[in-house]
Amino acid sequence: MARNVRIHQLQKLTWRPSFQASSFVQPSRCFSVLNRPPPKYEGHIPLTRVERLGLAIGSGLGSFLDPRRGDLIASFGEATAQPYFIYKLRDRMLLNPIGRRILRDRPRLTSTSLDIPRLRNLPPNTLGYAYAAWLDREGVSPDTRAAVQYIDDEECAYVMQRYRECHDFYHALVGLPVFREGEVALKAFEFANTGLPMTGLAVFSAFTLKKAEWRRFWDVYGPWATRNGAQSADVINIYWEEELETDIDDLRARLGIEKPPDLRAMRKAEREARKKEKEAKENMARAAV
Repeated sequence: MARNVRIHQLQKLTWRPSFQASSFVQPSRCFSVLNRPPPKYEGHIPLTRVERLGLAIGSGLGSFLDPRRGDLIASFGEATAQPYFIYKLRDRMLLNPIGRRILRDRPRLTSTSLDIPRLRNLPPNTLGYAYAAWLDREGVSPDTRAAVQYIDDEECAYVMQRYRECHDFYHALVGLPVFREGEVALKAFEFANTGLPMTGLAVFSAFTLKKAEWRRFWDVYGPWATRNGAQSADVINIYWEEELETDIDDLRARLGIEKPPDLRAMRKAEREARKKEKEAKENMARAAV
């Protein structure tokens, strides 16, 4: 009888319930092109590692060859920002009280939210006036920034969107124009300040500049960008909407940013100098005849 009890106890320990085949939970399939997870926010496009690598290479080469392709620059920025760089930038916002407030409020920079006509009527020394004047002079609009698609984390996607929409404020703050030479200088500043790989790649497009432009970048704007980007406060943590009536010189001083020489004025002066030199040579040639 004792033997029967031990057998019964052993059966209890080793017994496993029998399941119908249909009751087994199938393991989830791996993320692939044929098994793409649902988007995490509106407009989100999840990518596999291979897709992300392909996007980074293709958009990187395309934007290097043609820096005017904003869509390629945006795609390259998103493809290379994760899994590390955009999280580091988000963490720097979380460590800053203003950055945390921006992440909580999620403001968007558009022509409507900024009320551009009102900014044009602000005193000339204010950030808002300088921003509106820069938009008018360069012929750009804050409404042209593409929506983020390839950043997986929803909060980090907003950080990238915020960086993208703040770009024109960086231009206005330092007075750099939108043509290639000015963009390269500003991207060098952004790379030193934010560490985003896309901004670093844009700096390499300096090798495609003309000889005079390269000399200015090497002698003037490159050193300015590196020094000011590294030593200034994190520009991602500026609540631009609350600084519109701030004196722009005071804001630069608070952030630790020096205004670079006027690039348009330098280019104009060099053109006039070349023109005068050419005219002088022509006059000498005519006098020698």
